[in-house]
Amino acid sequence: MSNDIIMFAVGDVGPNRDDPNSIFQFVKPILGKGDVLFCQLEPCLSNRGIPLPQSRLPMRGDPKGAKAIKEAGFQVVSFATNHCMDWGREAFFETIQCLQKQDLKVIGAGKNIEEARKPAFMECKGTKIAFLAYNSILPQGYWAEANRPGCAPLRGLTVYEQIEHDQPGTPCRIHTFPHKEDLAAMVEDIKKAKAQADLVMVSVHWGIHFVPAALADYQRIAAHAAIDAGADLIIGHHPHILKPIEVYKGKVILYSLANFALEPPIAFAESLDLYNSPSYQEMQQLNPDWKKAPNKAMPPDSYKTIVSKCVIADKQIRKVTFLPTQIDDKTANPEILPASDPRFQEIVRYMEDITRDQKLDTSYEVEGNEVLVRI
Repeated sequence: MSNDIIMFAVGDVGPNRDDPNSIFQFVKPILGKGDVLFCQLEPCLSNRGIPLPQSRLPMRGDPKGAKAIKEAGFQVVSFATNHCMDWGREAFFETIQCLQKQDLKVIGAGKNIEEARKPAFMECKGTKIAFLAYNSILPQGYWAEANRPGCAPLRGLTVYEQIEHDQPGTPCRIHTFPHKEDLAAMVEDIKKAKAQADLVMVSVHWGIHFVPAALADYQRIAAHAAIDAGADLIIGHHPHILKPIEVYKGKVILYSLANFALEPPIAFAESLDLYNSPSYQEMQQLNPDWKKAPNKAMPPDSYKTIVSKCVIADKQIRKVTFLPTQIDDKTANPEILPASDPRFQEIVRYMEDITRDQKLDTSYEVEGNEVLVRI
């Protein structure tokens, strides 16, 4: 209906090419039908700065990428990324400034922790929507503090429990928990935002990168706490592959929307010999299919993605679907697929498989060229 609000959310974006608009060329017609569009910016957009020593792969794109993001239709951009401080404070602030010059609302990052935790508000057809963003993937010094710029943290703590305590060198169980103060701050932010808006969307950069299906304990704990506090949708990203979808108390948790319009890592490597670097080779060991194709910029899973679509009516999320999308492994351009394309069904099956793997009971149903998340 005409009064319905269509919200699209996608995962990581990061154009870094001569014509940054071209990375969105196949998806613009569909994204243009949305009323509210959200994305996660992965790299800095700056030509300034010096890489920080704790950055494993310093990522930055040309500032003109901000205009391409705007022209693709996006209005809200999370900059709560593990690359936000890769090139230091100068590049960090330039990125925020170039996004804001395009009238994009930037969330999850700022000159101090107060600013990083501020929500952005969108008003559409009489409904007010708040957006908040946090980051769990945090090199040292990347999170904001009272007198330090950075992103809003939702740190995860890890405990390794040896299964056979009397057998040195045997495997361990891995337990993760949200950082107590960070979790409390997020809950407080959500409650405050809910008091000012009809709906609250929470974006989190988190999860186990490249490992198929696997979710960390802290993600489920934090996601459930966010919904208990009043969040209406959880939008996850960072792992560079799709992760399951969970429905908790009637609210949808998108654990990872994967990449969307992100250049391959080599596009950001600059002088780094990426494919021969030890850290890159270590990451390749995380995904069994990647080990079979060592010269691929990403594992095969990374070229499957989805666009989340929410239908909002009467100030409530009435329906959540996703649009299966294929990323070209040479150009990195995403293409939203029709149901008649065999790759559409491959992505649906992939989502079903990883959801079952994590023992979630979420069910999916194909409706035309979309896939319904049953709530």
